[in-house]
Amino acid sequence: MCCESKRRFLLLYATQKGQAKAIAEEIWQQAGAHGLEADIHCISEMDKYNLETEKDPVVIVISTTGTGDPPDTARKFVKKIQDKTLPPDHFAHLQYGLLGLGDSEYMFFCNGGRTVDRRLQELGAQHFYDTGLADDCVGLELVVDPWIDGLWLALKEALQLRKEKEGMNNDIDAVSSSISTAPHAVHELKLSSEVQNLKLEDEGTRASDILSQKLDDINLVAPARDTEPSLVHSVPPVSQSALNIPALPPEYIEVEFQDTQGENPHLSSLISEGTTFEVPVTKAVQLTREDAIKTALLLELDTADTAFEYQPGDAFCVICPNNASEVEELLHVLGLSAKGDDFVCVKVKQDTKKKGASRPQHIPERSTLKFILTWCLEIRAIPKKAFLRALVECTGDAGEKRRLQELCSRQGASDYTRFIRDSSVCLLDLLHAFPSCKPSLSLLIEHLPKLQARSYSVSSSNLYQPGRVRFVFNVVEFPAGPSRPVPRKGICTGWLAEVVAPLLHPSKNSLDTKGESSSTEKISIFPRPNNAFHLPADPSVPLIMVGPGTGISPFIGFLQHRQKLREQHTDWEFGETWLFFGCRHQDRDYLFKQLQCFLENGTLTHLKVCFSRDSSTAEVAPPKYVQDLLRLCAKEVARVLLKEKGYFYVCGDKKHMADDVSDAVVDIISMEMEADKLEAMKILAKLREAKQYLQDVWS
Repeated sequence: MCCESKRRFLLLYATQKGQAKAIAEEIWQQAGAHGLEADIHCISEMDKYNLETEKDPVVIVISTTGTGDPPDTARKFVKKIQDKTLPPDHFAHLQYGLLGLGDSEYMFFCNGGRTVDRRLQELGAQHFYDTGLADDCVGLELVVDPWIDGLWLALKEALQLRKEKEGMNNDIDAVSSSISTAPHAVHELKLSSEVQNLKLEDEGTRASDILSQKLDDINLVAPARDTEPSLVHSVPPVSQSALNIPALPPEYIEVEFQDTQGENPHLSSLISEGTTFEVPVTKAVQLTREDAIKTALLLELDTADTAFEYQPGDAFCVICPNNASEVEELLHVLGLSAKGDDFVCVKVKQDTKKKGASRPQHIPERSTLKFILTWCLEIRAIPKKAFLRALVECTGDAGEKRRLQELCSRQGASDYTRFIRDSSVCLLDLLHAFPSCKPSLSLLIEHLPKLQARSYSVSSSNLYQPGRVRFVFNVVEFPAGPSRPVPRKGICTGWLAEVVAPLLHPSKNSLDTKGESSSTEKISIFPRPNNAFHLPADPSVPLIMVGPGTGISPFIGFLQHRQKLREQHTDWEFGETWLFFGCRHQDRDYLFKQLQCFLENGTLTHLKVCFSRDSSTAEVAPPKYVQDLLRLCAKEVARVLLKEKGYFYVCGDKKHMADDVSDAVVDIISMEMEADKLEAMKILAKLREAKQYLQDVWS
């Protein structure tokens, strides 16, 4: 171990998209200012730490992925600690604090962290600091910042207690002395995402990771007449406050331009999740009419010559680039337009003050500048406060500098949420809003996260169409707004729409459109299996599928698979199948009218559809949404779900559909079982736990 035992603590992180790692690195960076040293490791690096023999306090930062799963990097660790042969005192010696990251838009909020926390408790481990659960829906920083603030005193007390237990009565070193002089801070907090539960320490107790920025230290521009705050303008009290701003993150990346030529790395080298496959796009169909509010596309990929495998209900990831015009615009703003095709060497600065600094894994050591900005960095990422703090130093105008300081300060937290986070502002938006800000390329590499591959549900069955994978998506549109000067399309969906534009032809609304166009366009994909969202192993089990809009995608695969099984196994018993589908207009965005074919051949037993924006002259208004359809079929839904132990699947938008469907099912259970709402909610919770009620949702 690299750290002195007397001041050391073990810091583990489990990350899916880099958030947990970034927060762990922030803790690691701040530790020195508190007389502590963090021994930091990814939780997957189990050869570098040993919890069975660990004597020092352990801090764990862990995210949640999928439908409540621990991140991929934590799978081996979770499997290891879930060994049922472990005794209840296995970790009785362990003192730990855990920070879980999640999104309350999803049902199993922070379940990755909760799973690890619960199991460590079952094995006898003790908290030295209460668990924090941070919510990305409202802003991780609302819990993360105060949790880190309170961590240092808790760590020091835990270290002192351990020394006392070991009978060390000699003079305590700097760790103990810093406790005696540290201002009192309450650290036993039940931290949650609810703002009213947060108890922030006084401004004066913040250590050297905060700089107090006083008004008279800067030259303020003449006050604007605007009375409303905006991205570039503040109003009292923020504009008149002394600011607590984060310490400047140390620079650690160096970029050297090279005269030599060569080839960029293969895209597969950027992916750590497994094998990637480069496959041709063989078909593209627009499923919606031109006047539909959203444009839905169906794409078919040829996987016949690959080892790509999947089950209906699985997902896969598409490796996508940033928008080419945005990359060019960023090069222009950075003054590097003429150097986009030049090769650069990225390495760690020799004199960096960042401990243990290393080149980010997603950045090649050598590639063209344009390759890094196109394939490696998420240039649309919402800037973190640490990035804003670094941008302050690159800004020449005093008024712009002050506003950036406000946006990354504690006093400007609500402005950050409103004008940065909720407005989905990205780096380009900031550079347009603050034209005197001229960051270096190395700063972008230090602060922009990895460009993530995008996940899509499979909409086909390998049994029905061997060697083919289909998927359906809406082309995402982001309108222009006060903080975003131009409209944008989704990074991946916009790119895919461009890639397949030559293949597109008017939709015949057919699942089996003939006359495929030949295509040389290829995309890179890798599998992302779903652990639970699959057809029942027993085909006699009935199922209910709820999938409005593109949420119908995996159920097309379910029905194709079930149809083939029925053809191949005529002696099998098959349970009834219900499908609830909804869209805005029957004639504009009814994605798969051929569902009628599944009805006619018996694969689909019941099809219920609704159209939320179509007008009706009927005396009784038809149902608008899928939850309304469910309520109309309450007795049948209760029978299938409760009496016949059927499976209930929901796919689609979380915020505007899945929660309403869940509420409808609770009402149905309550009504049909004559139970109160609380009891009905408990029954639904048991169905979820038994993997009988399954969701594949997005926000």
